[in-house]
Amino acid sequence: MVFLRLSSNAHSPWMVSAHSKWKVLEMEDPRLINAQIRYSVPEEMKKGSLIGNIAHDLGLDVQRLRSGRARIVSGDSTEYVELKSDKGILVVKERIDREQLCAETTPCSFTFEIILDNPMELHHVTVEILDVNDHSPIFAKDEINLEISESATPGARFLLGSADDPDVGVHALQNYIMSTNDNFILKQHSRPDGVKYAEMVLQKPLDREQHPRLSLILTAVDGGNPQRSGNMKIEVNVLDANDNAPVFNQSVYKATIAENAPKGTYITTVNASDADSGMYSLISYSFANLKGNINEVFEIDEKSGAITLIGVLDFEKSKKYEIGIEAKDQGGLGNSAKVIVDLIDVNDNAPVISVMSFSSSVSEDAHAGTTIAIFSVKDLDAGENGHVACTVDRNTPFKLQSSLRNYYTLVTDAALDRERVAEYNITITATDSGSPALSSQKTLILKVSDVNDNPPRFQKSVYTTYVTENNQPGLSIFTLSAKDDDWNQNARISYLLDETTVGGSPVSSFISVNADSGVVHALRGFDYEQIKSVRVCVKAQDGGAPPLSTNVTLDIIIQDENDNAPQVLYPVQTGASVVAEIVPRAADVGYLVTKVVAVDVDSGQNAWLSYKLQKATDRALFGVGLQNGEVRTVRQVTDKDAVKQKLTVVVEDNGQPSRSSVVSINVAVADSFPEVLSEFTDFTHEKQFDENLTIYLVLALAAVSFLFITCVVVIVSVKIYRWRQSRFLYQSNLPVIPYYPPHYADTGVTGTLPHGYNYEVCMTTDSRKSDCKFSTLVGQNVLMVDPRFAETMQRAMKENKFLEDSGEWPLLISVLMLGDSHWLIANKLDVFVDILNKEHHLKFVI
Repeated sequence: MVFLRLSSNAHSPWMVSAHSKWKVLEMEDPRLINAQIRYSVPEEMKKGSLIGNIAHDLGLDVQRLRSGRARIVSGDSTEYVELKSDKGILVVKERIDREQLCAETTPCSFTFEIILDNPMELHHVTVEILDVNDHSPIFAKDEINLEISESATPGARFLLGSADDPDVGVHALQNYIMSTNDNFILKQHSRPDGVKYAEMVLQKPLDREQHPRLSLILTAVDGGNPQRSGNMKIEVNVLDANDNAPVFNQSVYKATIAENAPKGTYITTVNASDADSGMYSLISYSFANLKGNINEVFEIDEKSGAITLIGVLDFEKSKKYEIGIEAKDQGGLGNSAKVIVDLIDVNDNAPVISVMSFSSSVSEDAHAGTTIAIFSVKDLDAGENGHVACTVDRNTPFKLQSSLRNYYTLVTDAALDRERVAEYNITITATDSGSPALSSQKTLILKVSDVNDNPPRFQKSVYTTYVTENNQPGLSIFTLSAKDDDWNQNARISYLLDETTVGGSPVSSFISVNADSGVVHALRGFDYEQIKSVRVCVKAQDGGAPPLSTNVTLDIIIQDENDNAPQVLYPVQTGASVVAEIVPRAADVGYLVTKVVAVDVDSGQNAWLSYKLQKATDRALFGVGLQNGEVRTVRQVTDKDAVKQKLTVVVEDNGQPSRSSVVSINVAVADSFPEVLSEFTDFTHEKQFDENLTIYLVLALAAVSFLFITCVVVIVSVKIYRWRQSRFLYQSNLPVIPYYPPHYADTGVTGTLPHGYNYEVCMTTDSRKSDCKFSTLVGQNVLMVDPRFAETMQRAMKENKFLEDSGEWPLLISVLMLGDSHWLIANKLDVFVDILNKEHHLKFVI
């Protein structure tokens, strides 16, 4: 609510007054200040003349006018007034002619608005134009001729017409003065519209013989100071008698016409009659006064008195016309009447929208009710045709508020979201109530400025990518991409790696993320056998203030590459010692010789192993299982088969390209130990030159062989000493058939683990007092022969004459436990020798 006090000021030769007045305005928007002020100034003031101190009258200082960018808006009246914001005054900008601006309308004024920003203020200013006596009365004609009959009686009236003075009030036409004469006196009358006209009244009869012609001067004066006047010459010709003047059948004629009527439209007809006869009864009609542009708009037929339209009407300029009509006979007698033409308004003017203030952008977090624009709407039509309703698009979050008639404020009606709509084309429509209605539109383009209210957004919360091991350092393995619905700096995304650990090492030693592009690089090559996957947490952060961020998880799965060849676990490839698998000659088809056990540290199909027989002494005798690596006989073993059999097995994985390993297997086809021993002695000698032996393996074999021989010698010596009677020795070289007790078991399940064997062997008969039992905990039957041990055995047998003298056949078995750092391989001997000795029973469990 605003109370405005106005003051008076007089800064020119004319008194310029501001009429003090209190105005209380109720405002819907408390941030908008409205006020009204009125000034009165005379017309014809010079350019730059002071109208009023607007700053003082509004209670503002000059600094406020400057900071608020005070300016004049609205209407054509802005060409007459200029605001000096540096002085806070209103001055005349262009010459003001009241008669041109308002014609006969009084009071005459024009209005405009003064608007200030920050905060927004709107002040309505009305300037009233005071009349100045700058026009003299003017007659329509400089001279009139009257023909008056000498028979005219005293009291006869002769219409002289009226003068036109554009000024109003006291400066308008006031009196008529006629030059001195003996026959006529002047009388002044006023028509209903207030126009003063003069007529001569015959006071003394005329005498044509004495004064056939009279010359008079009619002067029209106004009330100005100094006074202005206009003259008209009256020439009176004295005629014979014409004692009747024309008489109108009505004093006032009324007519209506639409403002859009075409030229030639009939208005009305005036009619007067004259009681005289002859030439004195002939009447002519004419316009009595030509105020304004009457003769350009209307036309009267001198004989018939019919009035027609010859010009263009405009209700907005003149709502009605008052036309003075004069009827004269041929004798100079006349009478007057008035025609009032009322114009009917036509809805021919569309509303005009004038924007006084507009903010081209608004923040998306602006609260509801924020002022966007102030504008006014005007319609020059009248009545319903000039009644205007203003609307705004319903599908926009804006509404209109009005605190003054025809003034509107555009405000926000809901929360804005730049991410949904970044720019609004607000169309304001003003429609009048005419029929048909006319409308006009004004489109305002409003941009919504961004606020950082949206964090970066990933399509997924967890991403998964795959990298093949042994990759090059610096390899681009994935690109993270986040979107931000904000704009400009608020939408600029940076990608940051969250520091975590992988296997005890910081993840930044494995992975790097480009802060701008989001490209994830591998800093080093991965090894599938060491790391199967890497989980990385990356934060996407925008450039807003404060910044918003979102985390995403990237799982990097390491894919295996076939970079490891199969590793053979069994049989173990030794150096100088010979590891041989024993196959009895009675072995049938499908006899399990041994099993190749291999592993591949790769995964998937890279670890799928297949076994193939590459080389063999006799390829028709042995075969290898493709999937399980089992070496079996493929036919019946015969006596013709060589004792020494050498197999080469290739273990190959399923990778692309594949990798392989080769294992060599020695197989002994024999039924007796001496046969095996003699054959493999030469074989081991040959192998000594072909294979690389380590010094540790040689020493171990030698030590074990020495200890075993010593034990055998001691045992044999004790046997000989205790038994006095020699026992014959079976020398028939009968084949030794292996005995498989029920404890025999194959522990292999998948085909990749070694078999386990358990044998219980009776070596002699009729021996109840002494037993010798050997057992091992491992499963495969392997004969291991050290060449030095074989030579030692042969030499000892010869020296002690075991075969001829002792009467006993001791069976010497060499069992060596060999292995590397990963496996302990137990070797078995499938050669059984029965010693027929009633008192000696040697029991082996291998």
